[in-house]
Amino acid sequence: MGEKPNVLFIIADDHRYDAIGAAGDRVVQTPILDSMARTGTMMTSTHIVGGVDGAVCVPCRACIHTGTHIFQATESQTIGDYNRTGVIRAGMNTMPSWFRSHGYYTHAVGKWHNDRASFSDGFCSGNELFFGGMSDHHQVPVFDYDANGFNPPEEPRIVKQFSTELFTDAAIEFLEQYSEEDPFFLYLAYTSPHDPRTAPEPYANLYDRKQIPMPPSFMEEHPFDNGEMDVRDEHLAAYPRREEEVRGHLADYYAMITHMDHHIGRVLQSLANTGRLDNTIVVYTSDHGLSVGRHGLLGKQNMYDHSIRVPWLIQGPGIPAGTRIDQLTYQFDIFPTLCVMAGLSAPEGIAGQSMADLIRGETDQGRETVYTLYRDIQRMVKDERWKMILYRRSELTGQGSDCKQLFDLQNDPWELHNLASLPEFSQQVERLEGELRNWMNRTGDLYADCFL
Repeated sequence: MGEKPNVLFIIADDHRYDAIGAAGDRVVQTPILDSMARTGTMMTSTHIVGGVDGAVCVPCRACIHTGTHIFQATESQTIGDYNRTGVIRAGMNTMPSWFRSHGYYTHAVGKWHNDRASFSDGFCSGNELFFGGMSDHHQVPVFDYDANGFNPPEEPRIVKQFSTELFTDAAIEFLEQYSEEDPFFLYLAYTSPHDPRTAPEPYANLYDRKQIPMPPSFMEEHPFDNGEMDVRDEHLAAYPRREEEVRGHLADYYAMITHMDHHIGRVLQSLANTGRLDNTIVVYTSDHGLSVGRHGLLGKQNMYDHSIRVPWLIQGPGIPAGTRIDQLTYQFDIFPTLCVMAGLSAPEGIAGQSMADLIRGETDQGRETVYTLYRDIQRMVKDERWKMILYRRSELTGQGSDCKQLFDLQNDPWELHNLASLPEFSQQVERLEGELRNWMNRTGDLYADCFL
């Protein structure tokens, strides 16, 4: 292989898989991401693996960084062990550390929601780094990083610039100033479209709150207690849900996405201006999805597709243009896929699988099934047509329900018709229960006994 390609890895926060024009949303305006889908490949069925507390973003990011599932990726996945569930396990190869060890200059901008040790191990430098979960988008606590460590060393400085613009400007500054011969790995992590969804004008009023269409899966109330009805995210709107209020949330959500889309365009233009676009692999994804009113829910602490599926767009040298791939994938497949696309071997022993051959059209095989977990109360398994969710009442909190859902995604993509109790679908339920057991055993699911 000739000159190694650069890598620009862009990750958003809370961006649902289908809230992109190219993915089928007829309301949201995402011309830049739509262009990426035209000039590259769109993976339409990429899934998260889940988490054991409301901050699903933390383990999902650890899985992306390490190319594996949470029971391998982090120091702990014990419910309530908040100090360690976000710490990447010592000795794990992370995506930035792996590329760094293979001759790449690694630089980070924006959100790193895991521990400082794994960050320092992976990156040569970084600026405008945010280590929290969320903040006021207009007052962002950030650090810089170089060979001398973090600056400031302990407490962050507060920058009064909208987060998306702050991170974009920092990424562009790196691209314009980088002059080394080594290829770069630039990690750009936005906190948008996470709440508080306060996009600046003219984006704040871009969408008419009275005209936003309601999704077919809008419900005033979720049909049963899923075990996590009292988490912070679910208190962002009144319960039962009202269409008028949910429309407002959707308008604000779309405004944040469109604003971010514009600034991603600025980064890509900087790549072009510096002559690097043609030799840079660009990835766009998110840590997880979000309900925003679907199924009577607001947050991501559930197993419906709107919460467990994320965007995955990829463009660059060797990547087909205008290709849509619907086969099942995981977000932790991105790491080994990027390795292959960059001409590197992937670390041994990780759960992620390279999808490079699938992207290049050399195979039509993705994953046969995927599974996702949440706390000790929800487990999901699906293939390309059938999806089953198991719910349990938590032994720790007493919340939740012992029930089951089965959806025929081919005929019911909005997950509205539960077929689990119908005798004619008993074979599908039994088959998926067996597949779920296999997944829990393979991954060492700490709470498998609750579902077996």
